[in-house]
Amino acid sequence: MPTERVVLITGASSGFGLLTTVTLARRGWRVLATMRDLTRRDRLEAAAQEAGVLDHIEFLALDVTNAAQIAELAASIAARPDPLDAIVNNAGFAMAGFADDVSDAELRRQFDTNFFGAIAVTRAFLPQLRRQGKGHIIMVSSISGRMGFPGIGSYAASKFALEGWAETLRLEMKPLGVRLFWLSRAPLRLTFGLAMPQFPLAQRTRSRPMPRVWPIGGSASRTASPKPTRRRLQTESQRF
Repeated sequence: MPTERVVLITGASSGFGLLTTVTLARRGWRVLATMRDLTRRDRLEAAAQEAGVLDHIEFLALDVTNAAQIAELAASIAARPDPLDAIVNNAGFAMAGFADDVSDAELRRQFDTNFFGAIAVTRAFLPQLRRQGKGHIIMVSSISGRMGFPGIGSYAASKFALEGWAETLRLEMKPLGVRLFWLSRAPLRLTFGLAMPQFPLAQRTRSRPMPRVWPIGGSASRTASPKPTRRRLQTESQRF
């Protein structure tokens, strides 16, 4: 009987992470579904139960900005008898804000998750993939990693950086049998939202009209007001 293929997915509690988890479980994969907060597993658990694949999913806590937690999980998985066949770096969020209106702390927070988080997870598992001589790494990027859009420069910058690093890693790992891919996806209204970290409102004193063409969360912007402002977006945005 063939060994069940194993995949680790970050940010699996919602959005593309949830959809990928259920899809791969349906195809017979053993999915290590990781998320920052295990109390947010309800939506994934319900979707997996409905699809009849709950027994193919293992729920694990992982904050991609927590180096100690990443190292502990990598060591635990490396000690298992089955190989790790794939890693899907999906965890991330998008921050709205003009370039001159985003604080240094907010910009670093964006990069800590979208860029440094994905790199930290990948590097933690590279020794295991090298020993195996096989494996796949998938970076979930965005069309914003190929071109910039008004109001989401911080997010675009984090994805540009991720794709540049991933391209280099792909060339380095190819001779070792480890394959790397990245997915430059478009936003999906049902699974993707503008994110505003909870910083003091005093740091957001400017409230200028957003551009008429708003690539992410466009429906929310149109229903909010003819000229949605940053303060309005802060009120109506959601963190995932």
